[in-house]
Amino acid sequence: MTLNERITEALKEAMKNKDEARKRTIRAIKSQILLMQTDGSGLEITPEREMKMLQTMVKQREDSLTSYETGGRQDLAEIEREEIVILKEFLPQQMGEAELEEVIKSIIAEVGALGPKDMGKVMGEATKRLVGKADGKLISNKVKSLLG
Repeated sequence: MTLNERITEALKEAMKNKDEARKRTIRAIKSQILLMQTDGSGLEITPEREMKMLQTMVKQREDSLTSYETGGRQDLAEIEREEIVILKEFLPQQMGEAELEEVIKSIIAEVGALGPKDMGKVMGEATKRLVGKADGKLISNKVKSLLG
């Protein structure tokens, strides 16, 4: 089942249950998918692009959440928290730290990385393989620690 199909089903369910937070968040996802389809880039909408889009949406809400909490706007912060939880339902299960370390070690061996100067090669391959499965900062930190 594609992301678009999952979103459509989830929206129907949210409408039946009169769940405003889910409707709002799912409509935002649907809107982003429509923007990807009509952005003029001519790029095919792949599962990888969909995952990146969802990760970007989560990151945006996490940034807003931090800003709202700093500004003392708990009402707006709660909305962001709700949307983050709903968005993460459509992302694949995130890798644990041990599993992530094993994957990165295998990538390091494959590309023949010897030290910090090879971080770019490792990061390029790691971000391709781990799209949607691990946070970019976590990947970067793990690569740095393994190559350092």
